[in-house]
Amino acid sequence: MALIFEKVKIVRNGDGKIEFDAYVMGKEGAPGIVVIQEWWGIDFEIKKHATDIASKGYRALIPDLYRGKVGLEVAEAQHLSQGLDWPGAVTDIAASAKWLKEHGSPKVGVTGFCMGGALSFASAVLVPGIDAVVAFYGTPPPQLADPTESKVPVQAHFGEEDTMKGLDKETAKALEEKLKKANIPSEVYIYPKVGHGFMNSSPEGIERNKALGFGEHHQEAVNLAWSRFESWFAKYLQ
Repeated sequence: MALIFEKVKIVRNGDGKIEFDAYVMGKEGAPGIVVIQEWWGIDFEIKKHATDIASKGYRALIPDLYRGKVGLEVAEAQHLSQGLDWPGAVTDIAASAKWLKEHGSPKVGVTGFCMGGALSFASAVLVPGIDAVVAFYGTPPPQLADPTESKVPVQAHFGEEDTMKGLDKETAKALEEKLKKANIPSEVYIYPKVGHGFMNSSPEGIERNKALGFGEHHQEAVNLAWSRFESWFAKYLQ
């Protein structure tokens, strides 16, 4: 049976004053994973990631942090991400995790990419009731969250040739040491020969990465990262 997204409304707080759309895919009752967008918004690539996750036996949910807006060009995406209420986004993620548990998921994880990776780490610190996190090439701004205060196991993935500030291999190595010293169950992986956004493997995503100067696509790195993702969440969500 083909996997199809269902659009649902989620209330951010108990007062019902703020609600947002989310897109859900996968069998009700399966472990849930909140999937957090890159700075582009809910575009073809994040939907592909969620579809891949649902196909692995999870219930994937994408909260619409941008409230329907999508960045088609770098300037638009940058504007949207800079205008995002990050603490509010964490609250959206918390509401999303709560929705999954209320709708049959016994355990819930959070994963995200770039901006979503940063928010995934923030969720590990700030969101109650989640069970594990996998973050792809993202670290939270220090004023939002300190990864060494994570309350749940965290796995992180970075590209060795990522040149974006705060996402480079030096940052990844320092993060690994800090997590170890804090005794947080964690794994940090750095993938050789790949740059930022290396998980984007649709034809459009590969072309966009090349246009942005992120380097060549390496499917073997994508496959390895997904296998580690699956092992991590199987350990903590199944």
